[in-house]
Amino acid sequence: MIRVLIADDQDMVRTGFRMILDAQDDIEVVADVPDGVEAVRKARELRPDVCLLDIRMPGMDGLAVTRQLAGPDVADPIKVVVVTTFDLDEYVHTALRNGASGFLLKDAGPALLIEAVRAAERGDALVSPQITVRLLRHFDGPAPSRDSEEPSEPLTARELDVVRATARGLTNTEIGTELFLSLSTVKTHLASVQSKINARNRVEIAAWAWRSGLMDG
Repeated sequence: MIRVLIADDQDMVRTGFRMILDAQDDIEVVADVPDGVEAVRKARELRPDVCLLDIRMPGMDGLAVTRQLAGPDVADPIKVVVVTTFDLDEYVHTALRNGASGFLLKDAGPALLIEAVRAAERGDALVSPQITVRLLRHFDGPAPSRDSEEPSEPLTARELDVVRATARGLTNTEIGTELFLSLSTVKTHLASVQSKINARNRVEIAAWAWRSGLMDG
């Protein structure tokens, strides 16, 4: 059972998300809260598998909550999916830098909401399809120099194939199907790549692929 916490300042949104998720056999909503401060408190108390966070909330916004729960300095991070009305690059970049496992627009629909929760829980990342490629192409902000992004050791040909597929937004299962690899082999390649390029998650792997020119042409 995937345990989920919902944080949104709109009662109707929380109620709607709860109804959608609780209707799934493998998902249970353990709490829904109206502000960021309560989101951090409840998440630390209940340790849900996935937190769904709105961005604009009283007390503490969803981006700050994300950093508190999933940021690079958190010893035992919780999976976070940011769900928002606002398709702004700045929000997307900040959310993912702060450790979010996914970024979804509220109009993405129930199926994508459910899949985003499942993807986060299993270590995949789901970003709304309409912003995925645009996001990854420009996920550089104050980008490090190319030299500082050189892998600690060269990626193998198969690792590069997996990285390119990841950068196109494919899940581990889809990558395995496309490249004729087992799921465990895909995960092994991704873990190796993360280590070599010092990435925290698959979103950073994908962003690195776009920045490094692997997706050119």
